[in-house]
Amino acid sequence: MRALVYHGPAQTVWETVPDPAIEEATDAVVRVDATTVCGSDLRIRRGDFPEVKPGTVLGHEAVGEVVEVGAEVHRLRPGDQVIVSSVSACGHCGECRDGRYGQCREGGGWILGNLVDGTQAEFVRVPFADHSATLLHGDLRIEDAVLLAELLPTAYEVGVRNGHVGPGDTVVVVGAGPVGLASMVVARLYSPRRVIVVDLADARLETAARVGADTAESPGRMIADLSEGPGADVAIEASGEPDGFVLCTRAVRTGGHIANIGTHGGPATLHLESLWRKNVTISTGQVDTSSTPWLLEIMRSGHLPVTPLVTHTFGLDRMEDAYEVFAGGSASGALKVVLCRE
Repeated sequence: MRALVYHGPAQTVWETVPDPAIEEATDAVVRVDATTVCGSDLRIRRGDFPEVKPGTVLGHEAVGEVVEVGAEVHRLRPGDQVIVSSVSACGHCGECRDGRYGQCREGGGWILGNLVDGTQAEFVRVPFADHSATLLHGDLRIEDAVLLAELLPTAYEVGVRNGHVGPGDTVVVVGAGPVGLASMVVARLYSPRRVIVVDLADARLETAARVGADTAESPGRMIADLSEGPGADVAIEASGEPDGFVLCTRAVRTGGHIANIGTHGGPATLHLESLWRKNVTISTGQVDTSSTPWLLEIMRSGHLPVTPLVTHTFGLDRMEDAYEVFAGGSASGALKVVLCRE
């Protein structure tokens, strides 16, 4: 088969590799019909994750068809259409039983495209398949369905749920990239009074306004007004930038919540000299994807308008082009890049 293989920092090649096979009785092999490129893939390619060894197939999100299952896979069968979750879950350890699949202690967690071969390929081996793949029902666009592999669960679990978004809330989302805009879309399910999206890129602010933000602006008067006034009930940090985190601490109200989604590659200053009296709750977390089945039903009902988040589509064999477009998102306007089998 063909796959995108990591050979070291700044070295990825779309090349021929052996087809995956069942290695454990709990595995399934899935034909990849759609996959994506995300920010962590770019960081791997830069060399930011030394645990990723040369020779690893990248990618951790997919939709596809089951072609083979191991003897201990009971919920899937060949021919099933599935969402392959970015997080693998053994389903039996204490963390998995509590729904914290991202913290799996028995060989799961974020392993696809990280510790084992991933989804940016024609086929992928899915470990712990019963707990790491969701049956895909309904007539959904494959480009939308693949967002359920990681993007939408991250927005919900780490942003909206951890931030305790509720009816009548003022929500500020800092960072109008894919996960920030997805957080805004999911937050709308909880009837907030208003959602404010902040970013430096005009094109992304235009998308935010089109998708449903009440206000979309660069950091400025709105944030200053929130800082000087009652503040936001929930601030969701989705930029991964230290200044974005500081902006959240300024915007949040007394007793409010800061939900950090952004992946920070360096330190972010925590201004406890101004926060200690505000009773602010700060949450972090890795996605578990335990919410994927629920979000799938919401999407099927038509209440997750995520189609505008997919700005570019490519054939699988144009993987390297997709990386370049996604990496140059400020110029290309790329949000979510999806690659589909042709």
